[in-house]
Amino acid sequence: MLDRISQKFTDIFRNISGKSTISEKNIREAVDEIKITLLEADVNLRVVRRFINRTIEEASGEKVLKAVDPGQQFVKIVYDRLVALLGDERKDLNLKGPDTHSVILLMGLQGSGKTTTSAKLALKLKKEGRRPILVAADLVRPAAVKQLQILGEQVGVEVYSEESKDAVRVVKNALAYSKKKSFNTIIIDTAGRLHLDDAMMKEIKKISDISKPVETLFIADAMTGQSAVTIAKEFHERIGISGVILSKFDSDARGGAAISLKSVTGQPLKFIGVGEKMEDLEPFYPERIASRILGMGDVVSLVEKAQETIETDEAEKLQEKMKSSTFSLQDYLEQFQRVRKMGSIDAILDMIPGAKGNIDPSEIDQEEMKKEEAIILSMTMKERYNHRIIGPSRRKRIARGSGTAVFDVNKLLKKFEKTRLMMKKVAKSKKHQANLMKSLGI
Repeated sequence: MLDRISQKFTDIFRNISGKSTISEKNIREAVDEIKITLLEADVNLRVVRRFINRTIEEASGEKVLKAVDPGQQFVKIVYDRLVALLGDERKDLNLKGPDTHSVILLMGLQGSGKTTTSAKLALKLKKEGRRPILVAADLVRPAAVKQLQILGEQVGVEVYSEESKDAVRVVKNALAYSKKKSFNTIIIDTAGRLHLDDAMMKEIKKISDISKPVETLFIADAMTGQSAVTIAKEFHERIGISGVILSKFDSDARGGAAISLKSVTGQPLKFIGVGEKMEDLEPFYPERIASRILGMGDVVSLVEKAQETIETDEAEKLQEKMKSSTFSLQDYLEQFQRVRKMGSIDAILDMIPGAKGNIDPSEIDQEEMKKEEAIILSMTMKERYNHRIIGPSRRKRIARGSGTAVFDVNKLLKKFEKTRLMMKKVAKSKKHQANLMKSLGI
């Protein structure tokens, strides 16, 4: 995600940071490149102008020109300006307490990912201890109700629906049902259109009037850039929105919508959709996204993703295994599976400082990883926990079972032995740990 804009900023900063001293001319040149980068990223023109003017104003004084490290000082100013543009700080949902019900109204154009996002949001709130219910009020798009029912089953959240063509009536009945069944969070999936029209707006306004939502969220497709921003602005002017969820953010190489939305609508981005899985809805943190855009990575999000896939006690056990050389092929296999849960290689590299632009995802042989996984899965549990018993006959059997060659089995075992030695050194030595972190740019 954000590959194109991130690479451009990385190149700009690499150029200016490499100078021992910088002049106003250097700053002007860098700012001109930033301006072109933002416009190419489809950022709103007025937003670009404000950003550039404020950056020049702050960067042209003695604070930068006479700083100990002027290049880094300039980068810091650009970072701070970008964070401010994205919304300054994280804005969470404004929900009522668990003993009363909160209505979340979702709206947007057809194809923006509204129905899928509603299920993702329901799952997130369910994990946080709330009792959500989904309301199928999109009675325009064919199979929209059925889609929501299927997604509701996937995330384990009830879906309220009726055989009706009156969305306002469906919502009214859903509210009564939700109170009766003690659901405390009602997520309403409304109808979208291929374009804005009065009929859609009037229907949403009526639904809003009767449901009195605590959150009215506009679902914007990140891939549509300025179109998403323009439509969000119109929804806000005609209905009123309290925030935005940016879907398909993982496919957005430019970042124009994310950068423009807060400034144009005045409302915060609250979540981003980062994949097709129901778990792939992340809170929007302006400072973290600014770091990604500027090619600085996002270590906090990387650590949080790692914590989601491995518990603290498991991590401690793993470290002990590394120290005592009892790290097994079964542990090796489980690490593969945990990394896969964290997301794609591209997504992980996005979060490692200095990795973007320096590590090519294509150089990480994912086919080789799949092959190694197949080989380990073809072993018995006894062999996985004690790889030293895997002699010639066992290697032939494992190769046949995994659809690979004996050469591939031998290669994995040699690689695993080297990995164990390296892990033992890293686990035992703080110096090695510091060097590893330094090599990652952390």
